[in-house]
Amino acid sequence: MTVMPVPADNSETPTPEAVTSPREYLRSGARRVRTKVVAHARYFEELLLGDAHAIVGLALTRILVGLIGFGLLAVNFSTRLYSFGPGAAWNREYAEPQSDLSALPMLDIFRVASTNASLYTVLYLTLMVLSILVVLGWRTRATLFVFGVLWVSFIEANDFLGDQGDNMFRIILILMLFTRCADVLSLDAVRAKRAHERKQVRAALSRGMDSRSLREASNLFHNLALAALACQVFFVYVAGALYKAGGLPWQNGSAIYSPLATDRFATWPWLSEIVTANGALVATLTWGSLLLQLAFPFMLLATPTRRVALVGIWCFHIGIGVLMGLPWFSLTMIAVDFIFVRDRSWRAVGRRAKTVTRVLRDSIARRRRRESKPN
Repeated sequence: MTVMPVPADNSETPTPEAVTSPREYLRSGARRVRTKVVAHARYFEELLLGDAHAIVGLALTRILVGLIGFGLLAVNFSTRLYSFGPGAAWNREYAEPQSDLSALPMLDIFRVASTNASLYTVLYLTLMVLSILVVLGWRTRATLFVFGVLWVSFIEANDFLGDQGDNMFRIILILMLFTRCADVLSLDAVRAKRAHERKQVRAALSRGMDSRSLREASNLFHNLALAALACQVFFVYVAGALYKAGGLPWQNGSAIYSPLATDRFATWPWLSEIVTANGALVATLTWGSLLLQLAFPFMLLATPTRRVALVGIWCFHIGIGVLMGLPWFSLTMIAVDFIFVRDRSWRAVGRRAKTVTRVLRDSIARRRRRESKPN
């Protein structure tokens, strides 16, 4: 026997929502909006003030930036005098600065010293020492400031030898001054841990300010500088992709063929020929790099796509550095991309590296013990 459902009694008393006046409805909606606004404001407040983000990523960026500076100076050391020093007087930088920056006080040090070979060499070696100190993280803020001033002076002394990587390099140096890029993997971190220097400094600076306010101010500067650095990377990638998309070679998929087929960029011609010999591969790399740059900021929003984006963009820059002979530009972009890897991911990589190192060390020790035993 089938039981028929009992029809609803429409004569029941209406719910309070049904009799709410328009004024109460608007007030209720305003309260919900205010609650959401307050919740989002608290979220962004916690995001900016609660903790410093990308501590490990920025430390690795600092290390790689210092290595880039040292590497570029080292490979050009033998040619420094006729590329940048007295032998480059033909570029008229000393008499009439072609760059507005090289005419400014403090930023004209290398330009003024470019006619004196001994003085120029001393400044050159000083810049190399400073790059090592940046890698080690010794008195990082002061070292970064002096290194940045001398680096800009060095680059701007011969504007003909620069490239777009120099612009990104100096932006990184400026913004890193406001970050806590030496909290880990640095001599500053080791000294602070041993002598409790950070607590002493905070106690000295917080006479009129509690330690929490000081910590929040430090986190705020750090996170705002990190956001500015991330936005700069997004501008570089997205603006570059939009500019390329307007060109016919990028539209028909042949854009990367021309630079790889020229002698100027063909670092290893045989390797370039392997890439350019396959039309499908050329088109795939052309369109793939374009789409990757355009979608890069949005791919960072989810973990799976973030991994694809970071691995893809690192491979992209490695390809540019190897195939086109632009290692310093590629390493600069790879260094700044480190900030998009979460700290817990870097720490997980560190733990795995320690595990692998320990296993290898134990394996080598066991092998040596077996070999040392008499037959």
